[in-house]
Amino acid sequence: MFRYFLKRIGYMLLAVLVISAITFSLLQLAPGNYLDTQRLLEKTMTDATVSAQMKEAWEKFYGLDQPPLQRYANFLVNAVQGEFGPSYKYPTQNIEDIIARTLPISARLALMAIGVALVVGIPLGIIAAIYQNKLLDRIVVFFSMLGSSIPAYVLAVLLSWWLGVSMHLLPVIGWGDSINYVLPIISLALGPIGTVTKYTRSTLVETFNQEYIKVARAKGGNFFQVTFKHALRNSLIPLITVVGPMVATLTVGTVFVENMFAIPGLGQYYASAAINRDYPMVMATTLVFALLVMGMNLLVDFIHAFLDPRVKKSLTQKGG
Repeated sequence: MFRYFLKRIGYMLLAVLVISAITFSLLQLAPGNYLDTQRLLEKTMTDATVSAQMKEAWEKFYGLDQPPLQRYANFLVNAVQGEFGPSYKYPTQNIEDIIARTLPISARLALMAIGVALVVGIPLGIIAAIYQNKLLDRIVVFFSMLGSSIPAYVLAVLLSWWLGVSMHLLPVIGWGDSINYVLPIISLALGPIGTVTKYTRSTLVETFNQEYIKVARAKGGNFFQVTFKHALRNSLIPLITVVGPMVATLTVGTVFVENMFAIPGLGQYYASAAINRDYPMVMATTLVFALLVMGMNLLVDFIHAFLDPRVKKSLTQKGG
């Protein structure tokens, strides 16, 4: 097991290196820079107001006067130490400070959405499995497929128009009050609800067909004992393999929702950096998101192996 996870960590570091190299190369190939973008966005920033000396000082401050390979090497050395330097758009703030301040907001949104998905999706999956191939099952499956197929940003727009603009029930912009959480969390949770519902249903239906469940029924076990004590407990263990990556995916996927509802999370900064060509911020956030996704996948494998001896045996063989 130890050798297996050691290999996984090595693959993770290699993948992060490749992702950072590709991201850096693409940013170097992209036309223009932050100053060019600001000239387009702010009419007051022209060639007359941004002199050659100012531009030269700006490039020296951010190390842009160095060759690309040297800049990339500097980025890697600093990234290993958890330092990403100042942002183009926010020159008085270090990027690692911005990430430390905003990532918990995005993670909180993702975790709350997953919580809603589990609370709603697991009971729906149980109901669908119990009434397999009946009308109630078909209704649950239909709406779970519908929820999974609607992107979060589309749902955010629809909910903002319906519950915010049209009915004036919920605020569409703002952060800090409990009521501000409602629309973003619903927008993020609907897709995971569909996924959790379908996964719970499929695993529970498969478990119902196992021999030990048939034996439990034959011995006179009542419906509650067979379903919840035996079938459901074993069916929910594989759900971990879905929930873990889902947390990471939602944290990354809050980009559009955070911009839609003006939430000061990392996703909003990431989108703003891409629009404004704030390349240091793009590099840093891409690296953080990549590590988050791969780290959650590794954690899920570890937890799954801890809970299921069969998985532990399989991973031990791979590690050997």
